[in-house]
Amino acid sequence: MTKGVERRRNVHDAIFADEIGIEYGVVGDHRLWTAYQPIFAPRDAVLDPVAVEALMQPRLSGEVVPVDTFLAGLAAEDRLFVETLSRTLHIRNFRNLDAQGLQLFFNYDPCVNDHPGRALADLANLREQIEECAMDPADLVCEIIEKEAADDDLLAEIVQEMRRLGLRVAIDDFGSDHSTEDRLRLLQPDIVKIDGGWFAELCRHTAAERLFRALLSLLHERGAKVLVEGIEQPLHLRVALDGGADMLQGFLLGRAAPAGAIFDETPLELDRLLYQGSNVISLFG
Repeated sequence: MTKGVERRRNVHDAIFADEIGIEYGVVGDHRLWTAYQPIFAPRDAVLDPVAVEALMQPRLSGEVVPVDTFLAGLAAEDRLFVETLSRTLHIRNFRNLDAQGLQLFFNYDPCVNDHPGRALADLANLREQIEECAMDPADLVCEIIEKEAADDDLLAEIVQEMRRLGLRVAIDDFGSDHSTEDRLRLLQPDIVKIDGGWFAELCRHTAAERLFRALLSLLHERGAKVLVEGIEQPLHLRVALDGGADMLQGFLLGRAAPAGAIFDETPLELDRLLYQGSNVISLFG
């Protein structure tokens, strides 16, 4: 278990670089790396890569550790340090992706910053990271993780500050137990990410296309773009496209790969995915 010395350290003191310049974090005996999973947008008969989602990849003695296992071993008071460290690595390593015009999605857990002063200080730190890396805030999409415990007033204040910084805001895991119409009205997200597990279950129903098309119509009427995650089968892709999804993400389209991997920006052919989708395709080599 990782004990609570990290919270007394500066995040930058915990960042190191490997022999090719890819940065990683040190948290006790663990090393934190960044992985990126591609996100696509449909265009005619192809899917164009338009963004990547940054994912935390903990390792212990060189072996990848499940994120939930790593987080469960943290002292509660260390979560903010680790979240900030991971986000810093995501942003700094994004410079090495060597892909033009991509947006960067990353998670933001509102329950880690459960006090207004600490939450706003953390966002000030985020602004410094963006400025240091000379990034356009409009290219960053902050995914608000849906949790029942999150305070609505604090959430509203956090989102207001994110918009003031020029960031785009997404609701993550929509369709899970904590998603509500009230949250949609409160946050007015630019993007809604449909929960992959919920979507896979929906696709099992014969009326999946009709039901999903109605949901996306409502979300579009609210001014939000819709990203469907968990695209793992040709059926998932077909239902998402038929419903009018704006963006797509999942193993069928491309797996996550560590920072430093070569990114191929060649569009994916829809016919190949829909009718020969048993072979997983990766944009990373």
